[in-house]
Amino acid sequence: MKWTGRFEDYHAAAFRKDLISGLIVGIIAIPLGMAFAIAAGVKPEYGIYTTIIAGILISLLGGSRFQIGGPTGAFIPILFAIVMQFGYENLLIAGFLAGIMLVLMGAFKLGALIKFIPRPVIIGFTSGIAVIIFSGQIAYFLGLSDIEKHENFLPNMMEIAVNLVSINIYSVITAGVCLLVILLTPRLLPKIPGSLMGLIVSSILAALFFKGNVATIGSSFGAIPSTLPHFQMLNITWDRIEMLIGPAIIIAMLGGIESLLSAVVADGMSGTRHNSNRELIGQGIANIVTPLFGGIPATGAIARTAANIKSGAASPLSGVIHGAVVLLVLILFAPYASDIPLASMAPILMMVAWNMSERKEFAFVLRTRTSDSIVLVLTFLLTVFIDLTTAVEVGLILAVILFVKRMSEALRVSKVLPDPAAKNEKMKPHMVTEGHNCPQISIYTIEGPLFFGVANAFEKSIMDAIRLRPKVLLLRMGNVPFMDTTGESNLASLVKHFKSLGGIVLISGIQPQPAEVLNKTGLYHFIGTNHFFKHTGDAINCALLQLERNKCLGCQHFAFRECTALSNNYWGG
Repeated sequence: MKWTGRFEDYHAAAFRKDLISGLIVGIIAIPLGMAFAIAAGVKPEYGIYTTIIAGILISLLGGSRFQIGGPTGAFIPILFAIVMQFGYENLLIAGFLAGIMLVLMGAFKLGALIKFIPRPVIIGFTSGIAVIIFSGQIAYFLGLSDIEKHENFLPNMMEIAVNLVSINIYSVITAGVCLLVILLTPRLLPKIPGSLMGLIVSSILAALFFKGNVATIGSSFGAIPSTLPHFQMLNITWDRIEMLIGPAIIIAMLGGIESLLSAVVADGMSGTRHNSNRELIGQGIANIVTPLFGGIPATGAIARTAANIKSGAASPLSGVIHGAVVLLVLILFAPYASDIPLASMAPILMMVAWNMSERKEFAFVLRTRTSDSIVLVLTFLLTVFIDLTTAVEVGLILAVILFVKRMSEALRVSKVLPDPAAKNEKMKPHMVTEGHNCPQISIYTIEGPLFFGVANAFEKSIMDAIRLRPKVLLLRMGNVPFMDTTGESNLASLVKHFKSLGGIVLISGIQPQPAEVLNKTGLYHFIGTNHFFKHTGDAINCALLQLERNKCLGCQHFAFRECTALSNNYWGG
């Protein structure tokens, strides 16, 4: 059986591996799906529906062999904000629109571009999301009553502080037991998911000793139906699209980042290689279909994908089985899930927040005390105290500004002359002095990218030389890896001005990309194809032929080895 190489040479032993890994990951996904849905402000069954439908579609259609998709913690702040501001029905429409965007991103091969989002921005908003998730579970952990949910962090913290007097000791004990079991299970029973074990033990404890004293899923959200999700068309209008386009873009971008990060982790663990554009298309289709069955936005889940690989998955079929396992549990055990205490869900999400906090990477970037540290802290603070959309926008803009600043500082323009003492008479800046500086030939070494951030500085530094009216201007561009149209425009202005004064421009060592830009704009031919040289030595030989010999007579600069002969008129005087 072959299908795009992912089921190549599939056999019975591989199916057994997929069956086992799918069963394990499916069991892990059940409490997480419900917990993420509750944290996002919707009913827990919607998280289950997402796990089933998106999980199956992402595995079948995505570009990663072992990707496990579903609701994730990264979405919680943005989904909660949409629900609070626009309501659940509009959340479905935002997810649907995000799915279309993801498909288009994959179709136009934009998968690689997402990888260029600066790491400090990703760490900043991921750490911020972790703080929001963790803090959002405090009220459930303590069993506080009369809590009013707010969209922003500070009002929610004020709400908890005001209602601390309503702390429920039974909820604290239930949550504490769940947390303890989660922490001990990996040591005592490493093959059993700690979140599931904690959920079961604490739920049994609450049912036996605290019945009626602890809020449950059923008492807070109603009983979870043991039926399949029903298909429903979304009421999409142009007004709703305009209203939800911003949130949809953030969902799409966040989903793309999360899924591709998860795919990269999977590649590292399994030795495979994912197709980023196909992954975006698969994620997009899953997010288009899932809202039609009441599901919330989904993406690749790093922890579940890692568990899938560790459990021995052999193909994408493990992800399909994981979805089928969740569906089976929904049909058979939904009534029991309604009795799960909310206090038992809180430690599960708190552990998710702790694991996704990127605390080590955060501290590492902070210790560097560079501009990246500024981007990191600002993105983190904006995520926590304002919102994720603003944090990502500001973080990206600041990262770009700081990048341009660093690149502008990287450009170096230095006037040089040959050093007779160096091997092959290499060009050195220190050779240029007041008494050793050819009046007719100015040679400049340009190092660094020539783009909009540095173009004016480049032009100004060369213009200073033009005022001395040399006959030849030689630009050594071997260390210019990139040139944009602004850099080309400034170079063109320089060349035209110099040629208008009767000067000659020579260029040596130009790299392919800048040469292509000059060729497309016509500047290459304006300078003259015979004025481009591979080596500086050849360019200097050409420059020497352009000299006004009468100006060389008696010159004492001796900038080149030929100057002795020229100064004394040995050559044809």
